[in-house]
Amino acid sequence: KVNERPAKNTQKDKQNGSIELEILAINVLNEAKTPPIDVRSDGREIGEESRLTYRYLDLRRPRMQKNIKNRHAVNLFVRNWLTNENFTEIETPLLTKSTIDTGSRNFLVPSRLENGKFYALPQSPQQYKQLFMVAGMERYFQLAKCFRDEDTRGDRQPEFTQLDLEMSFVEREDVISINERLFIDLIKTLAPHKKIQQIPFPRFSYKEAMEKYHSDKPDLRKDKNDPDLLAFCWIIDFPFFEKTEEGGWTFTHNPFSAPKPEYIDSLMKKETIANILTSQYDITLNGFEIGGGSIRNHKAEALRAVLEIIGQTPEKIDAGFGHMLEAFSYGAPPHGGIAWGIDRLMAIIQNEPNIREVIAFAKTGEGRDLMMRAPSEVSDEQLIELGITVKKPKK
Repeated sequence: KVNERPAKNTQKDKQNGSIELEILAINVLNEAKTPPIDVRSDGREIGEESRLTYRYLDLRRPRMQKNIKNRHAVNLFVRNWLTNENFTEIETPLLTKSTIDTGSRNFLVPSRLENGKFYALPQSPQQYKQLFMVAGMERYFQLAKCFRDEDTRGDRQPEFTQLDLEMSFVEREDVISINERLFIDLIKTLAPHKKIQQIPFPRFSYKEAMEKYHSDKPDLRKDKNDPDLLAFCWIIDFPFFEKTEEGGWTFTHNPFSAPKPEYIDSLMKKETIANILTSQYDITLNGFEIGGGSIRNHKAEALRAVLEIIGQTPEKIDAGFGHMLEAFSYGAPPHGGIAWGIDRLMAIIQNEPNIREVIAFAKTGEGRDLMMRAPSEVSDEQLIELGITVKKPKK
């Protein structure tokens, strides 16, 4: 409780305001212990394990609050911008089917009602967004949660967020053009202090980039000491396939990409496989890949040819991708899309050293949630319900 009264007409009172507040009573809403970490500082001097363990306290610091609020602003801008371009935001399932979408492992979710069977958490909404094109949605987007069970890999998270979009009746140039406009408008509106080094964004073939920069995500900044300089770049014309250690073939990006039109005959005949170039395109920024996409195979026989080249048997193709092949048989339009890594983009915009600084509740590089103490063991009763037996490692 406070008592208000006019302040005395002194110079100090004029500086402090025209009203004095006299404290009459204090009501403690909740007692607070001394925080185990200092939340008044920037926080960079504090060990990351401590910060992630007490993340709800770490998020109190002004830098982290700014990062999270700016992330909201980017998400809102993207939603409004794409909506004005006649895109429709559609959610896709998080419980889906385990397939070979990418080279990463799926997180598996056991079914209680059908013991011995599993859902998988999506590595991306790749198949669903292509099925939206079959459904006639034509312009889809989503800020999608994705999951990949990878080995420890530095600046990665087992779950991450991507801007996912797909368009019907487009060629590579259409997808690149609309995304480049979105990037430019986003930076100019929300980060006007940043300078885009070159517009339109430069483009290099994969071969050119590797020969000139020895990287398919070159850092093209003329002044690498300028934290506000943004050097975007498109990398195109990737090889479709690469040799495996066993001597077979695997895809370089994903099996749903279409070859460049001049290589479609080679794909269907499975000839000169090493020479086939894909319609894949990556967008890089300051030496980081922040997105990638392609024009897709929209005909069942072309997708089947890709799967056969990478060694899938007819039985595995039908079991893993039969739904896609059947969907395409009902008349899928030509389509293509892209996915951005929102976490990486935000880290660069905010001048942060890693993506954990722009994710509200981040995990360690090893995929551990120190705050929630996960992953953790579950009860024997839960395992019995799921029909699962755990073999514990020998000590």
